Amino acid sequence: MTALSQDELVSSTKTVVQGLDALRNEHNSILTGLISSLKAIKKDKADSNLMEEKTQILRKNIDMIELGLGEAQVMMALAQHLQTVEAEKQKLRAQVRRLCQENAWLRDELASTQQKLQQSEQSVASLEEEKKHLEFMNSIKKYDNEQGVNEESVISEKSGLSNKEEPLDLGFPEDDDDGGGDMLSPTPSGVMSAAASAGYEIPARLRTLHNLVIQYASQGRYEVAVPLCKQALEDLEKTSGHDHPDVATMLNILALVYRDQNKYREAANLLNDALAIRETTLGDSHPAVAATLNNLAVLYGKRGKYKEAEPLCKRALEIREKVLGKDHPDVAKQLNNLALLCQNQGKYEEVEYYYQRALEIYESKLGQDDPNVAKTKNNLVIITITVFVLF
Repeated sequence: MTALSQDELVSSTKTVVQGLDALRNEHNSILTGLISSLKAIKKDKADSNLMEEKTQILRKNIDMIELGLGEAQVMMALAQHLQTVEAEKQKLRAQVRRLCQENAWLRDELASTQQKLQQSEQSVASLEEEKKHLEFMNSIKKYDNEQGVNEESVISEKSGLSNKEEPLDLGFPEDDDDGGGDMLSPTPSGVMSAAASAGYEIPARLRTLHNLVIQYASQGRYEVAVPLCKQALEDLEKTSGHDHPDVATMLNILALVYRDQNKYREAANLLNDALAIRETTLGDSHPAVAATLNNLAVLYGKRGKYKEAEPLCKRALEIREKVLGKDHPDVAKQLNNLALLCQNQGKYEEVEYYYQRALEIYESKLGQDDPNVAKTKNNLVIITITVFVLF
């Protein structure tokens, strides 16, 4: 006799239960008839021994049928319990696999961090020596004033040339075609993390994975960062559905990794998907929506699509003004991005207006000594000179 599977046993047990139930009903019907006949025989004072014996046999049979039904129900309950236990065991195995993977990632990260710590200690020692040397050079600088003036003049000329020829930096690496440049420039982990999570707090379940992806990407280890990010994205979509803010956050992270690989089309598709999710789940005026709009605008700007980028940047500016207030430093940053886009289109009056607004915000909120004040003033001077030369 071949062994039956668990499902086949359950199905057979259900069939037996149905048969026993029908048999019990039949026996009860016969027993009722015998009891009626027995009463009639006793009323007539006839011999009722045979009828009483049949009645006892039927009652024993009914008791055995009841016992069989009880055992069958116990078997079915046990089968259901075993199925539940098996499902729980599969879940626990999946969790163990996930914990093992995360443990391996953390061990790798720990080894990398220890190596960086050693390098940092070596760098500190080297910088201490360089500091001592610079202090010595500074102590004898007063004896070489004339040479120092000449060198300062040369440096000033070079600095002016650099400011004049420096391309507009919209936040993404330079690229010449759809394939990207020959060299990849990984974004620093702090910058990428801020761009990925701006306006939306990273949930606890994603924080460790988020930090790992950002760290690997900042090191240029895309062969680890991309599969890790894709696996996390797939798991999130299975557990929370595609239209969830956590999915949008992971899409932003993956887009920034693709950006560093010069895969701008893939990055744009992911950012558009993240934007749609955040608009649906968080609302059109959420800071996270503004952050995604700004990332898209910067991406289009680096591809030379300034007309497409400008309305996205303006919408991000409107959201930040509405949520943060018109004099918030983040609004000034958005004004700077908008000024760069307009500058690439030759809209110099708008450029000057946006820079002037940004400067007023920086001066009032951060003070005259803040580096952003000096940088914005420098941008205003360059625009003024450019307009003077061109017009």
